[in-house]
Amino acid sequence: MKRSAINALIQSAEACFAAHAWALPPRPRWDVTDFGLGDWKRQGLVLVNLAEEPEYCEKLMYARQGMETPAHCHRKKKEDIICRWGRLAVQVWAGVPADVGTRELVLPLNHEPVTVPSGSILELEAGSRVTLVPGVYHAFQPVSEECIIGEVSTVNDDVNDNVFLHPNIGRYPGIEEDEPAHCRLISENKP
Repeated sequence: MKRSAINALIQSAEACFAAHAWALPPRPRWDVTDFGLGDWKRQGLVLVNLAEEPEYCEKLMYARQGMETPAHCHRKKKEDIICRWGRLAVQVWAGVPADVGTRELVLPLNHEPVTVPSGSILELEAGSRVTLVPGVYHAFQPVSEECIIGEVSTVNDDVNDNVFLHPNIGRYPGIEEDEPAHCRLISENKP
């Protein structure tokens, strides 16, 4: 990704968070990804890690309409995906999409169990959440022009716990330096 695109996305996220009264902590830990696919307008996400503890993690995310987080599951992580502002479409599968057909799965939606066929799209209004357990594949993208998305989960390990369907996905983007950084990303601060 070009640094200019990363900077612009962070600034858009900052403006959206501020406009909707989501205060960020001092020195936010930013993460911007195109999932290594080279087209952040189609597959991309902006994240801020709010808590990274041994037992739990919290993230605040930003995406524009058309930006999808591609289908993936987690080996160990259990998470709630929460629409904090806007509208968010979350597609879910009981396992590898090509293998499960329309097999049903039961998910807590706003804390109430619902039964849906694999491949269903759950549309979350602001304040709504879906709980996802390990092995449940999911993809999500805004329905509204912009969306603020929350994630509360068990311990987070983006490098070893994410299982993406697309074989070419890389969690952290390569960066083409075409202007100075607005801020450094989490991936740039790792030893």
